[in-house]
Amino acid sequence: MFFSFIKYTQPSWQFNLVPSLDGCFASCYISEEECPKDLLDERYDTKSAKLADAGYLLWNKGVLLKSTKEQIQKIQSSKPSLKDEYIFIRKYWGSVWATFVLIRRIGSLKNPFKELKYYFMTRRVQKIYVHENARSFDDYNSFQPGLIAANPSVAVIIPTLNRYQYLRDALHDLEQQSYKNFEVIIVDQSEQFDQLFYRRFDLQLKVIQQKEKLLWTARNRAIKSTNADYLLFFDDDSRVEHDWIEQHLKCIDFFNAQISAGVSFAKSGQKISESYNFFRWADQFDSGNAMVKREVMQTIGLFDEQFNGLRMGDAEFAYRAYLNGIKSISNPRAHRVHLKVSEGGLREMGSWDGFRPKKWFAPKPIPSVIYLYKKYLPLPLYKNAILLGVMLSNVGYKHKRSSGMLILSVLLTILKSPLLFIQYRRAYSIAKKMLTNDYKPEMLEATSTISNWQ
Repeated sequence: MFFSFIKYTQPSWQFNLVPSLDGCFASCYISEEECPKDLLDERYDTKSAKLADAGYLLWNKGVLLKSTKEQIQKIQSSKPSLKDEYIFIRKYWGSVWATFVLIRRIGSLKNPFKELKYYFMTRRVQKIYVHENARSFDDYNSFQPGLIAANPSVAVIIPTLNRYQYLRDALHDLEQQSYKNFEVIIVDQSEQFDQLFYRRFDLQLKVIQQKEKLLWTARNRAIKSTNADYLLFFDDDSRVEHDWIEQHLKCIDFFNAQISAGVSFAKSGQKISESYNFFRWADQFDSGNAMVKREVMQTIGLFDEQFNGLRMGDAEFAYRAYLNGIKSISNPRAHRVHLKVSEGGLREMGSWDGFRPKKWFAPKPIPSVIYLYKKYLPLPLYKNAILLGVMLSNVGYKHKRSSGMLILSVLLTILKSPLLFIQYRRAYSIAKKMLTNDYKPEMLEATSTISNWQ
């Protein structure tokens, strides 16, 4: 990203990175020739800052921008002024975050007089609501997808662990799907495996019993067990509408995409972003609600099994897909309700999310978070991604939606700093071993390899 201050607010955003590819790929930049003149914010000092700001604004409004490496390098050949940086932060994150950036920079021994000068010079810049007037694809509703008419095969892949009562409802939702050419592949890791449970459903159902509690091994095993054209990843504690599969296929066809990244409305946790209401480039991959063309797994490989028992395996796949030029669309029409139940699944692996272990002295963040960020992010982004994640995770998972509790979390970071340092060092030690393994995800072959269905 052109503006370096984004490292303080959005350091792990994959569009901060540039794929090393020829041709055009998804980006957050717009060329001078394509940029509407009325979008150029004249408060910025440099033309490059104006263009980068316009691109970032349009990206957040669902405009599907594409760039080449040469176009990005042309914009990035100049650097924004300090004034430009503070305008950018205030415009998109507001005065509280601008103050946070000021404190961070003075604390890191930047010239306090210059920082204060431009901090106060830009104080009248108001935060905008970036998702207002998002692009609407008006012809989407009337679009008649040829892909659905071609009736491709779909495999709905569900790993499950001790959640039969929730899996039951998810499978009932699949029974009601308007699109019919699909199979359901379940990799059951439950401690008390119940084969009779599956006989009550009117579905083309295949069940693999897996004794090891290995989520990403389970998903990879299911992928290798099917020859379906499209792989649809689903969680066992989710509810979907009757046209869920159909909407995923329609999105892939309409946008000529390789991934339809469905959105999730969680019952608890963070606030639901307004960006979930419109189509845009996907900047995340939710392995509980995403459809992937089979050829993607043949091109970039399966899931990274080093994330077994840990977190962020889906984020790793998102980085890998983006950096390989895979076209992924955030799809609001294929949404799910994610119950985020407190038992079973990854909850039994010892953490609530990537930065919230259940035990006081457990590694923090989860080692796989460090592994992920070290693997893909430049050092400045890595440091800020870890720090920001730690600072905002010192209150319970259920309080992630509360701004007041997040402020408390930042204050607790100072009080808990000795403990947090110990937790980080433990996590870093484990992540370092993961990085030295030089693990490469397995490539998907064209044929099935598993036949031992239960």
